[in-house]
Amino acid sequence: MYSTKVKATGGRNGEVKSEDGVLDLTIRIPKEMGGPGGSHTNPEQLFAAGYAACFDSALQLMILKEGLKRKESSVVATVDLNRNGQDFDLSVKLSVEIKDVDFETARMLVAKAHATCPYSKATKGNIPVEITVVENSMTEIGS
Repeated sequence: MYSTKVKATGGRNGEVKSEDGVLDLTIRIPKEMGGPGGSHTNPEQLFAAGYAACFDSALQLMILKEGLKRKESSVVATVDLNRNGQDFDLSVKLSVEIKDVDFETARMLVAKAHATCPYSKATKGNIPVEITVVENSMTEIGS
């Protein structure tokens, strides 16, 4: 259905560029990890962005499949890079908001989205994913 290619050079202190040139970013280690930080992205931000967008799309599909009118929704993905002895692993927290639906309907839609989202399927059994359905506006990200 769709395929894309992104080339990474230099690891966490390098660059990523898509074959079509739309994605062309400098990657830097965050200050919190001893790197330079600055106005650059990192693999965890890119993963969070992809997961949040994919989950919100799956959520919109479930809203339509349930016969509801289009609802405004948002997904905030928090991706943590964790140290596990000498190894590293990831964990994800998703905060999901759907406007103008009751809490139980929102929980049902979120569960169905989680069962169909390709990112959720890819992470299932591999990394912990915690999902919270929120009822208020997510102001800390500026939505």
